[in-house]
Amino acid sequence: MSQPLRDLYALDSFNDTYALGHYARVVDARHIPSRQSVALKVLRPEHLANNDTTLRWEVRAFPNEADLLVRLGNSPYTVNLLDCGYLSGVGEAPSGGEVVSFGVDVAAYTNGLRDYVLAGWRPYLALELLPRTHNLFYLMRPGNAGTRRRLPTEEGLALALQFAELLRTAHRQRIVYLDHKLEHVFWDGVRLRVIDFNSSKLLAPTAADIAQQFQRDIHNLCVGILYPIFTGLSPVAGALRPQPGGQSDVESRYSDITTLDFGVEPSLSSALTGLLQRGASMDIGSIDAFLSQLQEVAALHGWDFADTYTSPSSRVARAHLRDGLKHLRDGEEHLRQARELFREAAITEQINGDLEAELRRLVKAVGEALNQRVIP
Repeated sequence: MSQPLRDLYALDSFNDTYALGHYARVVDARHIPSRQSVALKVLRPEHLANNDTTLRWEVRAFPNEADLLVRLGNSPYTVNLLDCGYLSGVGEAPSGGEVVSFGVDVAAYTNGLRDYVLAGWRPYLALELLPRTHNLFYLMRPGNAGTRRRLPTEEGLALALQFAELLRTAHRQRIVYLDHKLEHVFWDGVRLRVIDFNSSKLLAPTAADIAQQFQRDIHNLCVGILYPIFTGLSPVAGALRPQPGGQSDVESRYSDITTLDFGVEPSLSSALTGLLQRGASMDIGSIDAFLSQLQEVAALHGWDFADTYTSPSSRVARAHLRDGLKHLRDGEEHLRQARELFREAAITEQINGDLEAELRRLVKAVGEALNQRVIP
């Protein structure tokens, strides 16, 4: 049963302007009954036009994503699905009209797709709202030309291990993620969260190329996510920039990349670069093999695992390294807070020009310090 959109969601502004997607626009919103903040992902109106009874793949991507998020709901590394349904009205930013909500009843949502879309309604997903300031593309894209940022190896290894665990969970259910790019990765220094499963696939049990699809998923992880986080560069275009997101782009984005250039980051562990190179070369047969080799690399950096040896001295050094990174993260957050206080003071009404000039100097100096920060 439909109801006014304003009774279910209070809408705010777009939150995807730093990296626009192909399928949808994403709006900050509040789910009024639960008072929960959500990311409301709505089909772009151009994909609604000219649909015949087969429905465009951009439309069908919505129930596909909802289904995969439910299947992967036990993973701590995926964004949570909170609601799905259909909106009336064709404006890019939903601003009124009616809404039909199915909650997390994905079967009913999927069954209603054809009727609602052919009647002019747009599918939507309400997802857990993740902070923009945790998005790795947003964090790692430098403000100044000719500069780049990378994750410290300790954090990069943590992210890689978590992503490998996510792919192991997915592959055991015959799900391939495929759409590996920084725009889809959120990282707070401790926990990975992955969004956008609209290009991912649930493979048929009888698919002849299951092993090759899993290898391609490992390849795309090494090329599209791990290479950028350890070098600050895109494997496709050098400097980081948004990657195209249509289905054909997903299938072909990294298909020609079989070697990775680590010359820009000579301090990286040779064991780590060797592993990523094997992944790019399609030389790793399964996610279990990749995870095992990744643990061997991490053990060299002081990590402990049941089946690998870690030297006591490496373990002690890693403990100091983790403490140091925590202090760095705390320090960067304190710098941001100081900059905001200086900015607020600088716009105070009726302050004299000398004080305003000093405050703006401090804002600029802190901004320059943050542009040179060690951790994105």
